[in-house]
Amino acid sequence: MSTDAIVMLRDDHKEIRRVFREFERARDSTPNKKQRLVDKMMKLLSEHTYVENQVMYPTVRELVPDLEDDILESYEEHHVADLLIEELAVLRPEDERFTAKAMVLIENVRHHMDEEENDWFPQVRESLGRKQLQEIGAEMKQARKDAPGPPEPGPIQKAVDAVFN
Repeated sequence: MSTDAIVMLRDDHKEIRRVFREFERARDSTPNKKQRLVDKMMKLLSEHTYVENQVMYPTVRELVPDLEDDILESYEEHHVADLLIEELAVLRPEDERFTAKAMVLIENVRHHMDEEENDWFPQVRESLGRKQLQEIGAEMKQARKDAPGPPEPGPIQKAVDAVFN
């Protein structure tokens, strides 16, 4: 596995997109399958955004000042994704807004990944070069070990689940 930061992030994006496509195909599937896919989606996104927020974005912000506005926008896009993930964590597939909320998350994250890949990854690669990207990737690999998982359902949702499931 490459430790090039951009290669690592693109690999994450591929896996995230794969889960997104699975969810879209499973819209009429069993609630259990939809829940498993959303759980996987939330796990992947939580780890990915943590690594970007903790390592990639601060480093790029420091070393490639021309991308300051892009990085700030990316932080805000992550914030929106985090809010949607928190809301999804307390919903169940049977809830009328579950699929709609998951689709909004997917649409927002796809837009974000496209911007990164098409707009600022090429600029980062040109500005930093291979050696620095490998060093950043090694830091990201280490940070991934500390990444939190998706939020757990709160105590109220757990109590409701215990009664009705």
